Amino acid sequence: MEPIGVLQGRKILLGVTGGIAAYKICTLASHLTQAGAEVDVVMTEAATRFVAPLTFQALTGRPVYTDLWSTPGPGLPTHIAHVGLAHSADLVVIAPATANTLAKLTHGLADNLLTTLALAATCPMLAVPAMDAGMWSNPATQANVETLRARGVHFAGPTRGRMASGLEGEGRMIEPEEILGHIRLILGRNGPLAGRRVVVTAGPTREFLDPVRFLSNPSSGCQGFALAQAALDRGARVTLIAGPTHLPTPVGVERVDVVSAQEMHDAVLEAVAEADVLLMAAAVADYRPEKTAPQKIKKGERDLTLHLTRTPDVLAAVAEQRTETGHPRVVVGFAAESQDLIENARAKMEAKGMDLIVANDVTAPDAGFGVETNQVVILDPQGGAQELPLMSKSAVAEAVLDRVVDLLSTATSSRRPAQKTTETQRAQRSPK
Repeated sequence: MEPIGVLQGRKILLGVTGGIAAYKICTLASHLTQAGAEVDVVMTEAATRFVAPLTFQALTGRPVYTDLWSTPGPGLPTHIAHVGLAHSADLVVIAPATANTLAKLTHGLADNLLTTLALAATCPMLAVPAMDAGMWSNPATQANVETLRARGVHFAGPTRGRMASGLEGEGRMIEPEEILGHIRLILGRNGPLAGRRVVVTAGPTREFLDPVRFLSNPSSGCQGFALAQAALDRGARVTLIAGPTHLPTPVGVERVDVVSAQEMHDAVLEAVAEADVLLMAAAVADYRPEKTAPQKIKKGERDLTLHLTRTPDVLAAVAEQRTETGHPRVVVGFAAESQDLIENARAKMEAKGMDLIVANDVTAPDAGFGVETNQVVILDPQGGAQELPLMSKSAVAEAVLDRVVDLLSTATSSRRPAQKTTETQRAQRSPK
């Protein structure tokens, strides 16, 4: 786990209650700490029966609170633990959230440190339920959940799966990685892209020769998915148009799955009609078979000749639509090259009317397709070239989104109408 911008320096109050799923929260506490968050763990007495407080202390490097009369750790603003913890937090996360704790929160009970600070907290709260399926479906629990939702409490899960009892049903806690996604979504919602709509494309396309064979490329979609997550972290509403990939969808993303270049073309044009930003990271096929065989092509004695035809140019179509509608306001393209990197990327940027292009040499070690790192150059129409060192694709996405935020800010400023002059100013300017 590497540092995550939206979590850097954020104070997370992690409440752990008495369920077997408590052991998974150790992973969440570790992820949050490694990502740069300051994690204070509060455990109910029942939770300590499943996981020792020392485990969380070792993972977070901070004291663990188990008692209403606990003394706050360093940096907290008061000698009263529940007030200091509650008022210093950016987010309260209760995971697992048992049926008992949800009932207490609903009725405002404050009989332990966790429920007491939940009443005192003014920051957002995320509850991650975990309980037996019968307990989750019980009308009393469902009524409690609806009441808490109406008060603004966020919920993540539960999902369907195997319980500790051996039974199957809905009530299983979602995995730590998904909880982390919900935390990022809540903390990033007021970011610099709040209210903006961002469209991201990712992954390869497939052009079928017959029912079992296709033309494609090795794109994993990792860079595009990282861009989608970086946009979410800045508060954007994100539509992710993905070619065939097994990557999990970032929490909060609207995902549209496509297969062919034609499907990618159609989905992009529909999505960008009212979008602010397009990040075109997908590796879209340039050619497709002229004809697709209805049945599997059998191996013959002679060589097979394929006739290929051009696929629709997605960025060219976006540029044409952009001149008519003004959307998207910012277009960022990607250029995967094997030679003449800068020259080829600049030519593509100018031909398609992009605001930025991210170029990478796919022959360079540990960069490009099928790896978790990338080494890119970000080019702009003014002749600028921002060379980035070899870094994770998530870090590349952060750098690209920082540039996008700057471009949108500049575009917004340039469109602001001139301030209206006052009657006095107009009188002073008028001839005598």
